[in-house]
Amino acid sequence: MAILVTGVAGFVGSHVAAALLARGERVVGLDNVNSYYDVSLKEARLARLKPQPGFTFLRLDLADRDAVFAGLAPEMEEITEVIHLAAQAGVRYSMIDPYAYVASNVMGHVVMLEAARRMPKLRHLVYASSSSVYGGNTRLPFRETDPVELPVSLYAATKRADELIGQAYSHIYGLPQTGLRFFTVYGPWGRPDMAYYSFAKAIAAGEPITLYEGGELKRDFTYIDDIVQGVIGCMAHPPGPGERARLLNIGNNRAERVLTLVRLLEEGLGRRAIIQDAPRPVADVEETFADISAIQKLAGFAPTTALSEGIPKFVAWFRDWHGV
Repeated sequence: MAILVTGVAGFVGSHVAAALLARGERVVGLDNVNSYYDVSLKEARLARLKPQPGFTFLRLDLADRDAVFAGLAPEMEEITEVIHLAAQAGVRYSMIDPYAYVASNVMGHVVMLEAARRMPKLRHLVYASSSSVYGGNTRLPFRETDPVELPVSLYAATKRADELIGQAYSHIYGLPQTGLRFFTVYGPWGRPDMAYYSFAKAIAAGEPITLYEGGELKRDFTYIDDIVQGVIGCMAHPPGPGERARLLNIGNNRAERVLTLVRLLEEGLGRRAIIQDAPRPVADVEETFADISAIQKLAGFAPTTALSEGIPKFVAWFRDWHGV
């Protein structure tokens, strides 16, 4: 038996794979290791996984359906769960290269669903959606029952498309699925394009950072260890008969000011930030805040890491990785 983890060289994917391997699971990891951000970071994440017993790595692009089906062919009979985290990330970059988002997030998602429906022992497919699907919603906290038909970025639109395509595959093929709407994941081995990481680099280098609306925007920052616990917990609870596809928020259930994040980074790095203020970009929302009652009820999800605890852990890793 095996668990397929796509996006295994990524931030969340590498942590999920490590946790599964630690409990003795066999993991098939898939990733194209693209150059959207520092490839050496992705390779370093993989280097932590490759020596471990039970890990198999496939360097494949999910948008290349022929290569994916050929690469997965020896594993199709053995895969019992799929954790599909591969995607082109980044809200603002979707305005620069929209084609990458359609190829990876839409075509890649369809290819994964096509492969999944041909896995005879598959019990559950868990995939990554995003809090971005809530768009400009102002009712807080965000609930899974809220309308999500007004995305404010192409990235959000592709994630919402994934949800709708998943619903269709569930209806047609009876494919058991859970889509997880992630809320601002952070922590060690994180993505350099995320605000907390780019802020840390700038502060450490004595370079200015840009805060929108004086840092008063709020995000539901969720520490990576809590996210991993929620993903694996959900994996163990596939939808039952008559409930083939579902969508769940996975967040910290607390909105924090971005300025609070900056102050914690300053404290950890021992340097004051040089702050430049700017208007909020059109693709950014004012606040994110997850209602997590549904995932709590399903999988006992209970995030325990406050921002004041998680940021020092990130800073410790950051200092070591960058030699700060």
